[in-house]
Amino acid sequence: MDKSSIIALLEDLKNSDELIRNKATGELWKIWFEEKGIVGLEAIKNSENCLEAGEIDRAKAVLNKLIEDLPDFAEAWNRRAVLYYTLGQYRKGAKDCEMVVKLNPFHFGAWHGLGLCYAGLGEYREAILAFQKALEIQPYAIQNQRLILECTARLS
Repeated sequence: MDKSSIIALLEDLKNSDELIRNKATGELWKIWFEEKGIVGLEAIKNSENCLEAGEIDRAKAVLNKLIEDLPDFAEAWNRRAVLYYTLGQYRKGAKDCEMVVKLNPFHFGAWHGLGLCYAGLGEYREAILAFQKALEIQPYAIQNQRLILECTARLS
């Protein structure tokens, strides 16, 4: 997919029509997962299957190898960030999310994940900034609005 198509999808995330936003969200996730072709997609699916089977170390090993082989594959970093967050390893998750947004500054999922990791660390100001970045990309994402309010309340 060319850059102009991605820009159009990012614009659609700001559309007042929920159907248009949902379609754009799905298309962007598809692009991100398929960015490195079948090799990257299959490795991500393999890691997710390992997770579902409770094989956390194996899932992590698959993602580590994928990142080693394809260090510019943003979604590989994002999947590992999700894994770390799930394990309560928020600092590691935040570090991976930071790599994702370095590779893909429009990855609203990674900005959201970064906010969750910072919130998990009790770093609420940083969490708010990350959720705000996610909202710039996806202004109708009510979950990020709610999380900003929760983090703001925790600062008081």
